[in-house]
Amino acid sequence: MQNLTLTWQSAGGAAVVLYGGAYAAARARRAGVSAVLREAGTLLALFALWQLVGSLSLMSTEHALDRARWIHRTELAVGLPDEASWQAAVTPWPVLVKLANYYYASMHFTVMIAVLLWVFLRHRERYPWVRTTVVVTTAVCLAVQFIPVAPPRMLPENGFVDVAAEYGQSVYGGAVGGMVKAAQLSAMPSVHVAWCVLAAVAVIRVSTSSLRWLMVLHPVLTIAVVVVTANHFWADGLVAVVILLLAYAAQAWFGRWRDRHAGPARPVAGRARVGAGR
Repeated sequence: MQNLTLTWQSAGGAAVVLYGGAYAAARARRAGVSAVLREAGTLLALFALWQLVGSLSLMSTEHALDRARWIHRTELAVGLPDEASWQAAVTPWPVLVKLANYYYASMHFTVMIAVLLWVFLRHRERYPWVRTTVVVTTAVCLAVQFIPVAPPRMLPENGFVDVAAEYGQSVYGGAVGGMVKAAQLSAMPSVHVAWCVLAAVAVIRVSTSSLRWLMVLHPVLTIAVVVVTANHFWADGLVAVVILLLAYAAQAWFGRWRDRHAGPARPVAGRARVGAGR
């Protein structure tokens, strides 16, 4: 199973093209087209940055395994469940393992893109809040990922198994047709967990349908999948959620600051003249 992702150069180039198209559409007074192209360019630029950070972190892999071992020891010391035991409970069931590998490989981007598209098309006034959360959360995660940390699947001596490689479903294979393998030492924090929680919160906050609570299943399944496939520790997900909460808090603080410092609304000129003549 190949990880169908562009190189950071290709994604960055595509982002530039989309920004250029957005500018041209704006000059042609096609505001709707310009907005779509601009947002698509922003997401591609963010993806390019993610790919770039992954490649840079791989330039210094020393101690990445040591950091992973330290995380595992610390989790066990504080009483968190051993991820290896969770994986061992599922590995006797090949169908479940293969489904977990597919979910890990495909749903991360698919769900986030679907949520962003839905909010943009159906709830445009809430889109800036969701988009900004994605950008801020991902940017902070990428900054942390400059410090390489190996995923659990690279610690067979701790009882973990690389089930994706075992079933030929690994997304970390070699490049094929311009597709490249993702960074393998960017386990901390888990962008998978950050995005799945973010997507669920966005749908629950924005939608008014009673079915919106079904979206909770996505983070539940994602967290189970990243543990069962040994792609992340509990700590990777916990740190990601803390970063997400800080992004929400930062936006709320900025919104209050902006409201406090916004000047009083100016009266419309026409209305001011009418009042003056009474």
